[in-house]
Amino acid sequence: MPKKRKLLIAVFIIFCIPLILIAYLYLFLPYSDYPQFDTTNSNELIERGAYLANHVAVCVDCHSTRDWRYYAGPIRPGTEGMGGERFDRGLGFPGVFVSKNITPAGIGDWSDRELARSIVTGVSRDGRPFFPVMPYPAYANLSVADLTALVAYIRTLKPIPNEVPAAEVDFPMNFILRTIPGPARPASVDPADTVAYGEYLTTIGGCAECHTPANKGTKLPGMYLAGGFAFPFPDGSVVRSSNITPDDATGIGKWSREQFIARFKSSDTPAARLIRVKPGEMNTYMPWIMYAGMSAADLGAIYDYLRTIPAVSNPVEKFTPATAESESP
Repeated sequence: MPKKRKLLIAVFIIFCIPLILIAYLYLFLPYSDYPQFDTTNSNELIERGAYLANHVAVCVDCHSTRDWRYYAGPIRPGTEGMGGERFDRGLGFPGVFVSKNITPAGIGDWSDRELARSIVTGVSRDGRPFFPVMPYPAYANLSVADLTALVAYIRTLKPIPNEVPAAEVDFPMNFILRTIPGPARPASVDPADTVAYGEYLTTIGGCAECHTPANKGTKLPGMYLAGGFAFPFPDGSVVRSSNITPDDATGIGKWSREQFIARFKSSDTPAARLIRVKPGEMNTYMPWIMYAGMSAADLGAIYDYLRTIPAVSNPVEKFTPATAESESP
């Protein structure tokens, strides 16, 4: 083969193929079809949406301002839905991501279909993909009725003016991000089947996002819900998620159903919202106060499901205090 031809082929491979891939990413991705969605509305539907948004899918948790002076970062009253929570490089994220204002002051001009699509596919109104700190791959499983309920409730939030900055996405995540959104996979829900319903609640509750360890965003095989996912705090301390598999020694295998429910319900008190965290003490990103509002029946269904998953022996060091180095300016 002549040298000139080889050179042309090399140039094509080096320059043209990457350009073709980039063009594909920006012309055909992310996935952007609208999900199945019911436009009906009722007080009952709004109540269901409020329950899901505040206590199961906990949308309000990330889209409000949390008060980190207190254990588990309870929401500051009056900030519900205004966004502004920051997830940045200091917390291990590939860029800077700030939760959106989902009150009418932020998305009032979005259609219900656009809002529904953003929840379950992770695609914004303008076609840009969200970073999955909002666990839309899990929300993709929302039943049609529950997705409809969430949208109905979000529309009732009090308008709070709060302009939120656009995301800053590091390379190569800016390209990878476009491949993450996918179609909705609405589940069929039957609360009478507590194991299947518990799996559904565990999924849309985003439990696996925090309780399954990962490496560079990829969940480790064989470690589903085995804990150990590390969450750095601004002071340099690190908190790790618990093992919630039914392993007797390192998980919750010895917990009874009643103990599991009681652990959540212990945070469903006014006093639980005011547990002051002193410098050097452990705090947690786990929104105990939000999840504490789940019904005993739903918490019991989650427990029933967790009893069916493989037990994984995985001792977890829950808290590593900040070192003198990390505390220094």
